[in-house]
Amino acid sequence: MSVLCSCVSRARVGISPPDTVQASPIQSASTIPLAPAESDHTSPSPALSPSEVIPASCPWCNMTEYQHEPQYYHIIVRIAVACKGATSVFLAKHRPTDTFVSIRRTNLDHFSLDYDIYTGLQHEIHMTRLFHHGHILPYHCTFVSGNELWIVAPFMSFGSCRDLINSHFTDGLGETTIACILRDVLLALDYIHKMGYVHRSVKGTHILISERGQVCLTGLRHSISMMGGGYCRWERVGSLHEYHCNSINTLPWFSPELLEQNLIGYDTSTDIYSLGITACELANGIVPFSDMPATQMLLEKLNGTMPRLLDATTLPNVDDDALTSAGGDSGIGGSMATSSMMRSEQLPYQRVFSPQFHEFVFLCLQREPADRPTASQLLTHSFFKQVRRKSAENLIELLHPIKPLTETPHWPKDADGSIENNIAKIEELDLKDEEEWDF
Repeated sequence: MSVLCSCVSRARVGISPPDTVQASPIQSASTIPLAPAESDHTSPSPALSPSEVIPASCPWCNMTEYQHEPQYYHIIVRIAVACKGATSVFLAKHRPTDTFVSIRRTNLDHFSLDYDIYTGLQHEIHMTRLFHHGHILPYHCTFVSGNELWIVAPFMSFGSCRDLINSHFTDGLGETTIACILRDVLLALDYIHKMGYVHRSVKGTHILISERGQVCLTGLRHSISMMGGGYCRWERVGSLHEYHCNSINTLPWFSPELLEQNLIGYDTSTDIYSLGITACELANGIVPFSDMPATQMLLEKLNGTMPRLLDATTLPNVDDDALTSAGGDSGIGGSMATSSMMRSEQLPYQRVFSPQFHEFVFLCLQREPADRPTASQLLTHSFFKQVRRKSAENLIELLHPIKPLTETPHWPKDADGSIENNIAKIEELDLKDEEEWDF
């Protein structure tokens, strides 16, 4: 029987909306109570027996105690910013155990930290406490120091799948590698759906890989509960009608029904559509529809235009020079090519993906939500036969010769914990700050 993770149970801090946060600095390592959350987000999850939901064993579930004081963490370097500059993400070491961790420090007094960001952070902490699964990133602890909210989490040394594509696999990952990753993501989605929630933000930047090959899903701030009812009775509703505001850059992963915002609503099948888009993203190296204006993308999806894997079986018979000069393909058809998709060194479209992989994507990207399989059904798909008996170590072998970030010789050795002394060294690491960075 799998072991339930207890890592998140130590996270004891939420945040209040802006009107309840004191302007003066909060005492170091103090805690503040969780503000009441909206019922749509924090409603009780359905009662499920162990036979219905068996989460994967959590590799971080141990007896390590992560303290709630800054002096126990040695800041090495800042690696990203988020939340309109209010949040900085650091690589750090937990001094008592000498293990790498990531620390997100959010300035609660930052001028750009509006109400939506506050509630998003609060909701993310709630969800991380609720979900205990080996393929969902946990938090070691959360606490407030001065005017900053600190979130301490495991450091995922290989970064996100999007990072791997941008830096190493510009033409897309191999099929076996994708199968290993998507299988673990499906395990997480199956757990989330059975707990009565919809993730709503499945994409490459929210899929992280640890130095041990553990795949974890993040982005829980966008999740929403499917439980509804009165004061005395809660039951699972058939569809949802709440549509969260998000960056226009995330629209390509949204399902047609989520974009359409009609009276029918959406359910957990919207995550399956996003998974299909993510599969194309990992295989093609580009995101379908990403080269289109938002209005055109909406029309294409509502008309049933289906993205596809780009290989020798799906592209027209043209010579390599013509394909290169055309700039490649956006993932939905030859007519939608743009120069940003050009591949100068080699043409990935000469490869051939298996029929099982094509069928998997086809099932995920059905226009009608009822025609898409559930996460549980997809886990039995023949596409995963090639990795059914493979472990996380095999994923590391498939990523060879890429090394985890913690093993690179370029990390500064003499960092003293101050941002100022590390800023000059960030450029040497070739790490970019991203406004919508998620860990």
